[in-house]
Amino acid sequence: MSEKERMSGEQARHPEQPVLPIVNPDVEKTLPPKPALHPAFYIAAWITLSGSVILFNKWILDTAKFHYPIALTTWHLGFATLMTQLLARFTTVLDSRKKVPMTGRVYLRTIVPIGIMFSLSLICGNLTYLYLSVSFIQMLKATMPIAVLLTSWTMRVSEPSLKTLGNVSLIVVGVVIASLGEIKFVLIGFLFQCGGIVFEAIRLVMVQRLLSGSEFKMDPLVSLYYFAPACAIMNGVTALILEVPKMSLLDIERVGYFTLFSNAMIAFLLNVSVVFLIGKTSSLVMTLSGVLKDILLVLCSMFIFRDPVSPLQAFGYSVALCGLVYYKLGADKMKEYVGAGQRSWADYGVRHPALRRVLVFGLVLVTVFILLGGIGFSGALPAGYDPTPYAKGKIDEVLGKTGA
Repeated sequence: MSEKERMSGEQARHPEQPVLPIVNPDVEKTLPPKPALHPAFYIAAWITLSGSVILFNKWILDTAKFHYPIALTTWHLGFATLMTQLLARFTTVLDSRKKVPMTGRVYLRTIVPIGIMFSLSLICGNLTYLYLSVSFIQMLKATMPIAVLLTSWTMRVSEPSLKTLGNVSLIVVGVVIASLGEIKFVLIGFLFQCGGIVFEAIRLVMVQRLLSGSEFKMDPLVSLYYFAPACAIMNGVTALILEVPKMSLLDIERVGYFTLFSNAMIAFLLNVSVVFLIGKTSSLVMTLSGVLKDILLVLCSMFIFRDPVSPLQAFGYSVALCGLVYYKLGADKMKEYVGAGQRSWADYGVRHPALRRVLVFGLVLVTVFILLGGIGFSGALPAGYDPTPYAKGKIDEVLGKTGA
């Protein structure tokens, strides 16, 4: 039978006969969703915004000579109040607030006391910028876990534990060493920073106790929605009494209206970035990102504001950071992460040996540069010391021998 006869002999398919699907619907359902932004983006955004707020506030209060920290804090909280109200009215970002059983009595009994602690911590934190360097402030902030731990024991939120207290002792040792190595130590600034840490610790423990019930689950942006108005009013009254009588329009114009607007916007975006960072990663990632942020802030303050960091201070801060990481992760987790890091580093060295050598060289170079900079700032070397002639003589000597 010819090909033509075989084709003509085929019967037509009945219209109601089922047809096998061309594409498997189960496969379509299991297709991965479109790729979202990488978690590193949220980490980088939070580190950038957090560092920018700290450096920006330092510049406004110290470099730009706007010596009104309470008024600046009031402006931030007033701006945050306006923005959260707009988001609640025109977007769905704050819809979770509707699940919070908030009444007038609950607001006065829980939100207002927390708001008072929040205001006091912000006021003390901003006052510190008038006296201490950004690098030293960040070093002192490493004691925050200890303050929170002791406050939680005092307020009976958690049971005291000598083992836990021993785990945070390394942070205390490191911060003490860093304080002894601080070159520009100002007692009043140190006391303001200690006050800010204590008030912030009390606020965090009060928030923890408030959120211990399932009905009061609030993300940081919803918390800001409730706290900002009360804090803005309290700070505003304080600023009217202490700072506004001494202020003039010239002080505001010297800083610039756009500068103040940008400062408040960055401070608000920081709260937004916290929500996304926690939602897209975890609290552990945020803790480790905070350690990286603090290190970068110390380095940035050295280059931007020429803040001196002595070798003793750098050593003490390194000890404090190691103690902080140990307290947050624990020994078992640290061993696990160190082992994974060593395997990844060895694998990277096999795949990219040249790049690994460059990274090691760069890390050593940066470390030496930081240590030499700290020694120079500490006054260990004479002010007129210039190593250039000695170095040039050595180079000429080597080149001369090579040429011969």
